[in-house]
Amino acid sequence: MLDSAKKVPNSCCADGTSAMSSEPGTARVALVGNPNTGKSTLFNALTGARQRVGNWPGKTVEVAWGSWRAGGEGAPPVALVDLPGTYSLVPRSPDEALTRDLLVDRAAQGRPQLAVITLDAANLARNLYLLAQVKDTGVPLIVALTMTDTAAARGIEVDPQALAEAVDAPVVPVLPRQRKGLDALATAVRHALAEPRPCPAADLGAAVEDAVRGLAGHISSEEPELAARHPARWTAVSLLSGDEAPRVGGALREATVARARALAADHGSPDARAQSPESPESPDQRLSTRQGFPHPESPPSQPSPGASPHEDAELLLAEGRYLWAHRVHTAAVRCPAESRATWTDRVDRVLTSRWAGLPLFLGVMWAIFQATTTFAKPLQDGLQDFFSGPVTSLAVGLVGDPDQGGWLPGLVVDGLVGGVGQLLSFVPLMAIMYVLLALLEDSGYFARAAFVADRLMRVLGLPGQAFLPLIVGFGCNVPALSASRVLSDRQHRLLLGMVIPFVTCSARLTVYVLLAGVFFGSDAGTVVFLMYVLSIVLVVVMGLALRHVLFRDSVREPLILELPPYRMPALRGVVLQTWQKLAGFLRTAGGVVVVTVTAVWLLSSVPAGGGRGGFGGVSVAQSLFGALARFITPVFTWAGFGEWHASATLVTGFVAKEAVISTMAQTYQTPEAGGGAQPGTLGTELRATFEHASGGHTLPAVLAFMVFLLAYTPCMTTIAAQRTEIGAKLTAVSFFLQLAVAWALAVLVFQVGSLIA
Repeated sequence: MLDSAKKVPNSCCADGTSAMSSEPGTARVALVGNPNTGKSTLFNALTGARQRVGNWPGKTVEVAWGSWRAGGEGAPPVALVDLPGTYSLVPRSPDEALTRDLLVDRAAQGRPQLAVITLDAANLARNLYLLAQVKDTGVPLIVALTMTDTAAARGIEVDPQALAEAVDAPVVPVLPRQRKGLDALATAVRHALAEPRPCPAADLGAAVEDAVRGLAGHISSEEPELAARHPARWTAVSLLSGDEAPRVGGALREATVARARALAADHGSPDARAQSPESPESPDQRLSTRQGFPHPESPPSQPSPGASPHEDAELLLAEGRYLWAHRVHTAAVRCPAESRATWTDRVDRVLTSRWAGLPLFLGVMWAIFQATTTFAKPLQDGLQDFFSGPVTSLAVGLVGDPDQGGWLPGLVVDGLVGGVGQLLSFVPLMAIMYVLLALLEDSGYFARAAFVADRLMRVLGLPGQAFLPLIVGFGCNVPALSASRVLSDRQHRLLLGMVIPFVTCSARLTVYVLLAGVFFGSDAGTVVFLMYVLSIVLVVVMGLALRHVLFRDSVREPLILELPPYRMPALRGVVLQTWQKLAGFLRTAGGVVVVTVTAVWLLSSVPAGGGRGGFGGVSVAQSLFGALARFITPVFTWAGFGEWHASATLVTGFVAKEAVISTMAQTYQTPEAGGGAQPGTLGTELRATFEHASGGHTLPAVLAFMVFLLAYTPCMTTIAAQRTEIGAKLTAVSFFLQLAVAWALAVLVFQVGSLIA
């Protein structure tokens, strides 16, 4: 079970919704399945744009939920929740625990009315163990059979009708990318909701079933309160396995131990061995065994000398599930005598190879950033001209000219139009990057990136799964911190939570692109790419240091990862993913940035010290904001950007990295003594600032500024999320560590660069 925790604050990638809100009486349907079985693709196809992402009530686990009109446009919607992928209902990580919590540990009224479990037709054997566990919960069940096209390409034939009879539940083949089978699934869901039928449990063998039924009957008759809270069969199975999660009395615990001992003894007797289901010797069954089942000639499990009765019972329960899965697979699946090598297998020999995999991944990422900066530049220039021209003129016509005085023209023209407009000009950049990353994700390549990075992650003492949250961090650090819950080991989650803020997020990307475009011209894409490479290097170096100092007791875990087949990205899915991320970016621009811009304008309007002029008539340099910026400026002198304009942007960057650009635009556009800069001249002003501050060593100073921005403390939202994930103490350590590392690296870059340049 998960401990209740505070809600993770809003991020640019999530709206922070904390509950699967639905109208009273709306049916709740849960999507369950192993990772990479097409579950989330099916969810996106069913819900479209009617979905949200947020924390589950009372949990720190972020899930997606949405409205699905399973009966067409006129039908009442179904509340559909996409639960985290899991291999078992015995959780090893917080996100897996949510699936068990919803299906088992909640009161009956809090459980879903129906579960739709996705089974990968191409890897059915590996999916059936989870199905056997879900059947123990008694929740009405429908099987969505996915990846049937991939199975056919491998010569694997799955008979849906035979599978339905074997698992005793409706089976609907679906290809959500092609939107095939969705209507049939909707029909099956409507029927199941109209006539709910608890899903019969999997037959685990006579001896196991006798023990489970006997204990479940004892719970129903002698422990009515426990039976009301949890499914009796699931509780019986959990108790036999030694799970102490349900709080039970001494009498029930004694009954459990007695039945566990009897089960172990009976299963080891000659009669039980004679009745034990033998695995047949047909070629099809031997092949299914090679796909994930125990060897067919393995003898029945024997009680282990010295083992507890619960350990023996747990082993026998697992064996029963595997044998049931074997029978189902034999009944429903026909496989070729020899497995076929698909084009996915042939491509993987190159993309996941030991020597070529990582260089190819870096090459792909370089191409993305190069394409992003190249294609976005004309669109950015057009938007900048639009905001500095027509929009500014319209604002001046409505509220007046800020040069003529007055607080409202200054706030609207210099503050909102100048600051937010400069940021919004980067929308094409973000859209292009999100489209390219969505194409990689939808094609199945990102899962390979985690596989390729497994060796690198093991240098840090982390499993390869840790690379996936790091990839998420390139978009936003907040959901990356949430994604760290896929790791089962707490030490791994803490270590990952401390290094994720060193991953450069998309908010920093806007600043990199602006500075690289101004100072490096045609090499801007390469410079931006190198910032991302440096980010990865920092993650590795800091991870190594932290592992040897704070997390020396962390243990290594093997990489368990399903590699989905390569697919042609679906246009609908790419558009949906891009819009969700871009909408999150726009929400941030419309929320945090507007507040920050207003605060900067307010501080820039208040005279400080000997500043001349009243409120709204003082120059930025003589304002309260300018005084604060000048106070911290000396700290950055050795880094080559000891100038108050540069320092001012880093102050607002503490709030949100998106605000760095808007602050640059504000401080240069606000009227100053002797005449102020006009909109559209930001590049010229930046060149003058860095050339003056660096004593002529402009490029080393710009690189030092970009490195400091990369490494110093993340935004306040990320810090709050980090505190939720790793605690206040480690968050404070991380905060000051990042400041120190960022300053040291910036000084090093400038000092070395000024000697070379």
